[in-house]
Amino acid sequence: MKSGMVDSVGSQEDVGLREACGVFGCVAQGEWPTQLDIAHTIYLGLVGLQHRGQESAGIVTSMGTNDCRYRVKKGMGLVSNVFSEEDLHKLKGNIGIGHTRYSTQGDSDTINVQPFVVETIHGLIAVAHNGELVNAKKLKQKLLKHGVGLSTGTDSELITQLLTHTPECGEPHGANWIGRIKRIMNETVISYSLVIMHDDKIYALRDPFGNRPLCLGKLLSVGSIKDNSVKDQVVDGWVVSSESCSFNSIGAKYYREVLPGEVVELSKTGIKSVYIAPRPNNKPPATCIFEYVYFARPDSIMEGQMVYSVRQRCGRQLAKEAPVDVDLVSTVPDSATPAALAYAAQLGIPYGEVFCKNRYVGRTFIQPNMRLRKMGVTKKFGPLSENIRGRRIVLVDDSIVRGVTMTPIVNLLRAEGAKEVHIRIASPPIKYPCYMGINIPTRKELVANNIQQDKFAEYFGADSLHYLTVEGLQQAVVEGIKGDGLENTGHCVACLTGNYPTDLDW
Repeated sequence: MKSGMVDSVGSQEDVGLREACGVFGCVAQGEWPTQLDIAHTIYLGLVGLQHRGQESAGIVTSMGTNDCRYRVKKGMGLVSNVFSEEDLHKLKGNIGIGHTRYSTQGDSDTINVQPFVVETIHGLIAVAHNGELVNAKKLKQKLLKHGVGLSTGTDSELITQLLTHTPECGEPHGANWIGRIKRIMNETVISYSLVIMHDDKIYALRDPFGNRPLCLGKLLSVGSIKDNSVKDQVVDGWVVSSESCSFNSIGAKYYREVLPGEVVELSKTGIKSVYIAPRPNNKPPATCIFEYVYFARPDSIMEGQMVYSVRQRCGRQLAKEAPVDVDLVSTVPDSATPAALAYAAQLGIPYGEVFCKNRYVGRTFIQPNMRLRKMGVTKKFGPLSENIRGRRIVLVDDSIVRGVTMTPIVNLLRAEGAKEVHIRIASPPIKYPCYMGINIPTRKELVANNIQQDKFAEYFGADSLHYLTVEGLQQAVVEGIKGDGLENTGHCVACLTGNYPTDLDW
């Protein structure tokens, strides 16, 4: 039964979890036209967010004046493949937004590539979205009944079309974009981080639960970057990004997060908070906890703490909950490395690498014959035999989703002479789908729902297997949140417990 189940999925690639996308925006501060290269700034920002989506990318720029044309470049593939130097040179502007995508809703097709640009009664707007609306079906029917035609299969288009509607409070004094945004936030409470560009402003906002991340950065002048003196820093502009890891490459300094439910206005005069939406029934925030475990880059800052540090605390907590007497602690490269290092340090066991990762292997499930399909794992990971032979090894990983690759990895260690192979997972079992912007498989596809927990080790061919508890993960995350923000802290663990932050409307 076990071997047959593994063989039946052996030709598939265990792609694990995938983020929906990343958003980025940039506004030049001071006099316009600016000397700041907006297009290249956004391009490098998107490169920094490439881990959040590798399917498509797009940039929209504008001079930021009434009725000015939008310059748009979008395409399928990696950011570096979509944009040439000639493309970036043509994307002139004082203001712009960008997007990199992995689809959870809508086909993988050029028509779905963001940012979306539409014309409204007040001129053009551009919208980029990270997340997934839990009531998308209801909103779609509402728009269709109002005679609105839809051209894509994405809920991001639903948001864009809702923005074109005049708010109930009316617009007696011209465009009321805050009113339009409030209407969206009343219509759907989760899940979205948005950047919206109109005329000379960008509006950056998170849903009231703060499910998807979004942060602000100050774009410093070249002299300020070199000087490092805070009081002498000259601000060339402001940026907004799904993650702060994109800031270093463009000379930006992390400023702060956009709060759950907050709308922030970015313009050539600076930034200001213009609205904070309440959460239904005063529920706590629901920031996706798997941003810390897997999705976010380790050098990103979330809730005032570095993701790398949280992953270390997960490893330490895992060592307390599930210690093991072995000769070597190792990991499957690379996202679990901080947890593995901390696990080793907590138990006083040496850490060493047992795999060399081939970073240039493409997708493994399209192979010409069975023999090459069977070689999938060994094409990705080269065993470091001298570190394996005759040793008792504990392998720390960040998560198990479908479980397709774990058995071949354990078998590979056995074949190289490992005396014992133990598995420790620095997060709890994933048992439930995500409906808020993460591509988590159906419950049937999740291995944690198909195997009893006390049978996991046997199923994967390991000597033992233990997960971090939900309580342990939550403790590791909350421990590093400092200051007065704890009352505005809360995390979504729906994929682990089945307790969703809001009712699902499908």
